[in-house]
Amino acid sequence: MTHVIYFLKQIHSYAGNKLYINLLAMIFISLLDGIGILLLIPMISMSGIVNLDAGDTPVSGIFSFLQDIPNTLGLPIILAIYVLIVIGQNVIQRQITIQNTKIQHGFFRHLRVETYGSLLHANWDFFIRHRKSDLINLLTAEIARSSAGTHSFLQFMASLIFTFIQIGLAFWLSPNITVFVLLCGLVLIFFNRKFLKRSFALGNRNYTLGRDYLAGVTDQINGIKDIKSNTLEQSRMDWFRTITKGMQDEQIEYTNLKTTSQMYYKIASAVLIAAFIFIAVNMFNAQSGQLMLIIIIFSRLWPRVAGIQGSLEQIATTLPSFKAVKALQDECRNAQEFTLEENDELHPIQITQEIECQNVFFRYNQQGSASYALEDINLVIPANKMTAFVGRSGAGKSTLIDLLMGLNQPEKGQVLIDGKPITSENLLSLRRAISYVPQDPFLFNASIRENLKLVVPEATEEQMWEALDFSSAAEFVEKLPQGLDTLIGDRGIRLSGGERQRIVLARAILRNPSILVLDEATSALDTENEAKIQQAIDRLKGRMTIVVIAHRLSTIRNADQVVVLDQGMIIQKGEFGQLAKDKRSVFGHLLSNQMEVSL
Repeated sequence: MTHVIYFLKQIHSYAGNKLYINLLAMIFISLLDGIGILLLIPMISMSGIVNLDAGDTPVSGIFSFLQDIPNTLGLPIILAIYVLIVIGQNVIQRQITIQNTKIQHGFFRHLRVETYGSLLHANWDFFIRHRKSDLINLLTAEIARSSAGTHSFLQFMASLIFTFIQIGLAFWLSPNITVFVLLCGLVLIFFNRKFLKRSFALGNRNYTLGRDYLAGVTDQINGIKDIKSNTLEQSRMDWFRTITKGMQDEQIEYTNLKTTSQMYYKIASAVLIAAFIFIAVNMFNAQSGQLMLIIIIFSRLWPRVAGIQGSLEQIATTLPSFKAVKALQDECRNAQEFTLEENDELHPIQITQEIECQNVFFRYNQQGSASYALEDINLVIPANKMTAFVGRSGAGKSTLIDLLMGLNQPEKGQVLIDGKPITSENLLSLRRAISYVPQDPFLFNASIRENLKLVVPEATEEQMWEALDFSSAAEFVEKLPQGLDTLIGDRGIRLSGGERQRIVLARAILRNPSILVLDEATSALDTENEAKIQQAIDRLKGRMTIVVIAHRLSTIRNADQVVVLDQGMIIQKGEFGQLAKDKRSVFGHLLSNQMEVSL
């Protein structure tokens, strides 16, 4: 029952009073059903087919007023009452079904929106720690499975209410027989507890298999070029066959479990009905009318009891998915960067003086003994100047950029904007002031126009072409079949790497940021286009603060400040020409290596 109570709390938090109004309607329907059953005795007796005597049972008192009515009128009255009850039942049942659907799908959407909103507002460290495919699996398959559990819960509540009403009616008619049947039923339920435990275990397996399946498929689709170029098709097919076989076995095992429990209940119901008829006739001297009503009640009741067991098994199966979704929501809330309320009036930060790092230390695993990715960083980045970060791979350049953009927070020290530390209060304003061009450019599966308007929805066509021209992308875009309206495929696959990078750079420039962050933005460009981008960056100097990560040192010749990092520490700072003079320094070594390669 703990599973049911858990579901009840979660659904109540969403549906509120609607859930209880539906439950009251279910009670009313069950009462109407009971009245319909009680009408069977006078209905059959008045028909003259069989003479059923209710004797001294409570039923005889209820319909005593019919004795004064002639049979020619009594039977039509009873039939009319019966028809009205059935009509009322079905009208109410229709409304209950509609409301249950609204609750189920509304709760489904509520879970989706709440989970996605929590996810979007989690900090960068959260995404570093989680596999993307696991998050996608929770947002799609596991939330859908949780919705199926909601449907099972509503079915469970309907069956439970019907069961209690029918048991109350049976107890009112004959306490002795009803107690006997209930004791038999409780014994049966006690021995079937193992089905719930097995259902919960199957739910855990279902969740694990679904997560691993999506993770594997996502990785392989993303790496399809490597799979084909290295002839890994057979090994990937072996993996796919293995995991889908496990998913098939899991579904078959669940069907076996469900049908076995249902079979036990149906066989037991037949045995118990036969047993209590024999005992009722031979031990309790039950009258014919009373016995017929109890037989009808319990013959209708046992399928409902079996339904309760089935619903509990379904809830137990979906509960691991539901708990995984709620755990993700809780983790996202703990990792929340800023308040979830949108603030359209929040303006981007305008940097007038500098960005400063004061005694900054950072490591990715702050709970363990991992070494620092950044150590004792003291740095001033002047406003409206160009600052370049260089160093060997793994030196900490990208980590430092993430700190400057507020994606990560220092373990020690602080990052200041015009003397004010970056906090959750001004983080959104900082992000609105930044345009970021990554080394691996990302574009949506849409047109070039839609990708540009993503950051500036109100941008005019003239502004878009100006940004494209600025990033040396206008020439190739004009040659595309539909120009700005050309679809570029998943992640921009229909464009070359250099073309994708220039579109992303145009998108960044279109936003007119006060801080432009370029992470290897020219790495996929040829020499000619690299020179054009360099000219564009030079034209931006003085208009915005430019922060560049560069391996190709030719792109940062005109930087106002070059910062050299090694093993998470700043080892050199200064102008390009000044640093280049020291041939024995790390920067001098990097520069000489690149000159040798270019030759």
